[in-house]
Amino acid sequence: MTDQTRPSAARRLIDLCIEYNFIVIFLVVVIIATLLSPNFLTSGNISNLFQQAAVTGVVAVGMTFVILTGNIDLSVGSVCALCGMVVAVLLVGGWPIWAAILATIAIGAACGAVMGAITALAQVPSFIVTLAGLVSFRGVTYLLTDGVPVSGLPASFAAISATQIPLFPGFSLSSMAVIFLLLCVLAGGLLRLTVVGETIYATGGNPEAARLSGLSTRAVLILVFAMSGVMSALAGILLTSRLRIGQPTAAQGLELDAIAAVVLGGTSLFGGRGGILGTFFAVMLLQVLRNIFNLLGLGSFYQMTVTGLIIVAAILLNRFIDLRRGRG
Repeated sequence: MTDQTRPSAARRLIDLCIEYNFIVIFLVVVIIATLLSPNFLTSGNISNLFQQAAVTGVVAVGMTFVILTGNIDLSVGSVCALCGMVVAVLLVGGWPIWAAILATIAIGAACGAVMGAITALAQVPSFIVTLAGLVSFRGVTYLLTDGVPVSGLPASFAAISATQIPLFPGFSLSSMAVIFLLLCVLAGGLLRLTVVGETIYATGGNPEAARLSGLSTRAVLILVFAMSGVMSALAGILLTSRLRIGQPTAAQGLELDAIAAVVLGGTSLFGGRGGILGTFFAVMLLQVLRNIFNLLGLGSFYQMTVTGLIIVAAILLNRFIDLRRGRG
């Protein structure tokens, strides 16, 4: 490449801003929030931001895997509620905390794997399969206790989400926020540094080419849905620990927040493009928006309107990026 054809520094900067638009949008919103409220950048508020984002963030990590394959999981909110109730019922029934958690995670994985198997083996669109899961798992959640919340959980179980972990002098994060961050690092490493991650991207980018190359695309679909189930189960455990009660009505609409975060973070609904980094910043962006509206004393209607507009803008921007790359 000659000096005449090599992109200028300004051009490269613009390309980077377009490529990582989710980070740019996040930084802009943070700057605006800082100007609007002097309480925004306090250590207490930042810690609260991460804690509030943890449940949605954990579910969104699992959703990222599913959407990268060109599928979708509408059942995550119901699986989260179901697993939150299961762990509460087991603990009240006298199970050790570690055993109740492991059993709950296994149930979440099984829920996801079943939907993945139906999608992959019966070739039923994941939208239909997981929509049925959304209704069915929520129904099972109510059946567990006839819709009655479960209380009397051990105090040590609440410590799973409430424990403060110091990171810097004068700044700490709750354990559930640290779990969210660790999951982001592990999931990002899995996608970018392992054969499993490469297979997931290949399956989402071109399923037929991946199959002809000898990749087991059906096994990949079952795997990503099982991972989504595991993440939903973890989110349910964290939510129940934080609420200190098993609530059958919990996590309603969580699937919409998770999908919005993944799409806002640049993961294509058609699969094959995106990642955990974008999902993380998008989850935090949505939480910053909620936080700043609360600090300003504005109602949820403003929050929904502005959030919806930002999501639409992000989708249009990502579509523009696809067209520039010749994927349109």
